Amino acid sequence: MTVHVVNHTHWDREWYRPMESFRARLAELVERICDQLDAGELGRFHLDGQTITALDALAVRPDLADRVRAHGAAGRLQVGPWHVLADNQLVSGENLIRNLLTARRIAAELGLPLATIGYCPDAFGHPADLPRVLRGFGLDTALVWRGAPPKHARFTWRSPDGSTVTAVNQGYYEPEVLWEAAGAPEKLDAFRARQAARDADGPYLLLNGGDHLAPRPLPAGLAAIEDTLAGYFDRIRDRVADEAVVTGELRYPGDWLTFVLAGTLSTRLYLKQANAAAETLLEAWAEPLTVRAGRATSAGLLRHAWNLVLENAPHDSICGCSVDEVHRENEVRFAKATQVGEHLVERALLDLGLDTRLAGDPATDAAAVVVLNPHAAPTTGPVTVDVYTAPGHTVTGLRDASGAGVPYEVREVEPTPLFCADLDILPDTKETLRHRLAAVATDVPAGGWTGWTATVAPGEPAAPSGGAPGRSVTRGDWTLTVADDASFTLVDAASGRTLTGLGRLVDGGDAGDTYTYDPPISDEIVVPVLRDALVYDSDVASRLVVRADLDVPAGLAADRTARSTERVVLPLTVTATLWAGVPELDWQVEFDNAADDHRIQAHFPTDVPARTWRADTHFSTLERPLKDPLGPLPTERGYEADAGVAPVRSMSVLPGLAVLAPGLPEVQGIRGERPSLAVTILRAVGWLSRPDLRTRTAGAGPQLRTPEAQCRRTVSASVGVRLDTDEAALAGAAARRRAPLRGYQLRPGQPTPAPVTGLRVDGALVSAYKPAEDGDGAVLRLVNPTSTETVVRLGGVQGPLRECTLSEDPTGDTLDPTSIPLPPYATRTFRLTP
Repeated sequence: MTVHVVNHTHWDREWYRPMESFRARLAELVERICDQLDAGELGRFHLDGQTITALDALAVRPDLADRVRAHGAAGRLQVGPWHVLADNQLVSGENLIRNLLTARRIAAELGLPLATIGYCPDAFGHPADLPRVLRGFGLDTALVWRGAPPKHARFTWRSPDGSTVTAVNQGYYEPEVLWEAAGAPEKLDAFRARQAARDADGPYLLLNGGDHLAPRPLPAGLAAIEDTLAGYFDRIRDRVADEAVVTGELRYPGDWLTFVLAGTLSTRLYLKQANAAAETLLEAWAEPLTVRAGRATSAGLLRHAWNLVLENAPHDSICGCSVDEVHRENEVRFAKATQVGEHLVERALLDLGLDTRLAGDPATDAAAVVVLNPHAAPTTGPVTVDVYTAPGHTVTGLRDASGAGVPYEVREVEPTPLFCADLDILPDTKETLRHRLAAVATDVPAGGWTGWTATVAPGEPAAPSGGAPGRSVTRGDWTLTVADDASFTLVDAASGRTLTGLGRLVDGGDAGDTYTYDPPISDEIVVPVLRDALVYDSDVASRLVVRADLDVPAGLAADRTARSTERVVLPLTVTATLWAGVPELDWQVEFDNAADDHRIQAHFPTDVPARTWRADTHFSTLERPLKDPLGPLPTERGYEADAGVAPVRSMSVLPGLAVLAPGLPEVQGIRGERPSLAVTILRAVGWLSRPDLRTRTAGAGPQLRTPEAQCRRTVSASVGVRLDTDEAALAGAAARRRAPLRGYQLRPGQPTPAPVTGLRVDGALVSAYKPAEDGDGAVLRLVNPTSTETVVRLGGVQGPLRECTLSEDPTGDTLDPTSIPLPPYATRTFRLTP
């Protein structure tokens, strides 16, 4: 029953103070740690599980660098294995891998050894694929807390692909046990007794420290051992019961004060949408095009862009549960990452012979257009492209590489001054007419592009269609009709199925905080009222553009037990589109949020009985039970209700119905006569944390106002609805939804490009196609997100194909790219050497 004490601090880089305010204190902390280690007051110290703590401190206190390196080399100071302590559920699998790769690089640059423990105890739940990611970096352990099954102090944790780690479920926040030397023996005995209630044998782990706390020496005379995390795990590796095996995600209801804090999945959803967009830009566009173009000089910019995204990944950042100043900085970082990513795309395309810089005289007779496909399979899908013509000219047609006409719609025509400048282009502004065209591109080559020609002639542009009043459209076998509550009924003539209530918006009150949804005692549920609908029908698409009003309470009553009597009308625009040749309903909503303390969900019910639903995570698909909208309320202090929601990357599936919603990670699978998937599109609250919730009976942080968490801004959400439920087909559709085709007008005078094929993968999805970290060639990662084994065939790759780990270390011999087995839920990573 020995207690192993690990001295540590948990350092939120930003939370109830902005980053620079915390960094100033961090520098003081690092100096104090060095002093205590020098004096022997501390034997060892764990500087949290992230290299960015050392990087941030040394950036403003470079005079401490030699002392920090010396203590690290001597094993007295531990950092890592992560660069930042990310919320594991709200970022992509590739984000987690870049996190660990970045930690390796930063630790090497700082001259610090990395900790060898999978340290992630304060994340708000743990994803099913985390053991896989840790093992890919040689880490066979995980220190977890929130969401871990309370009955197990130690367990074997298994990912869907079979990867396992030894996990310790630690009561994480115990700073008060050894805080005062006088009472330490009694508090240590009480700690040992609490641990013995679930683990009669020990040994026990006590993390001596807490959030932003400076270390205090271990009081003399205690029956405890000062240790490291690695030392503790060495002692318990053979003390995990055979039956203590947990498979999948860790989102179990917790012990006292062990909150999963599920409301963070939807707090400040604009951050989640920006993160998904930035990850997709880097993963699907910037990295693969950089590889294709062979731009070795882009490595530094790619790392810079990823660093900006990673700095937004910690749980208090991406989860939206910090003070408003923090999240303003988050938006700036996402904007910066986007600027870098788009520059990398432009430069890679330029190297590949596609100049998208619109310098020169605007088009008067023709404009070259390229449609790019980021996916390793031929793709058909909608694409929007802006074509700029000289004033007094208009687009008269679109033709593909064979000369055949391409149907298109003119969505907007607007006089637009067009400015262009670059290293080799003098700054200049041209007066133009911008024509926004929408079309469906058919069979765009895998990993490549196809070219179109927009014909241009003198004349006045035709005005975009104004639509006709109507409430129903038909395309192929599907008929779509809007109801009085602005939801849709879909009739599929081929199957005889009728699905009603698709996209039904439901607004309810929220008396919670940035961590937790909490409906008021006297709630009022509101649905929209249809105002009018317009039908747009062309060879490209059939659309219903619906205007509706959502008449909601302006906020909460003064006592927060009910919604206010004051009301505000939120005008909604809901657009439902059926694209030609695409078996998917494209549903979108946009509105300006002018109300406080409420939640809006979009419901998508199926017509098939169900008890479970499935959703994609990082590299796998999980099955979850359908639940009530909210679990029983806790009756004791220090517990939380099951909010019913779960994290989703982009795909949720009920029998007979699939919902694709990248950037909207909070989904509920609701049981009932008509099972439904409810996608949260807004959660507006005004407090960082409150102590008076019904769904969580204790505070989760400081009681500070966060008025900008009310999300008084334009809210937009986009969802794809499909009726097929084939695993592989849906995984491909979800990938296309995350990264749709892109269209660019090329520089005037550039010829229309011929179709070109790049990387092609049959039988799997591409998770990463990136420059290798060491600069030697490229890394290709394949994923099978389905429950069925597949055999992969590669095309468009040159040079030898060698298997490696997620950390890009070689593991095997050269492989045959035409026959690569991929078990269920498996990932395989390969090095491609030029």
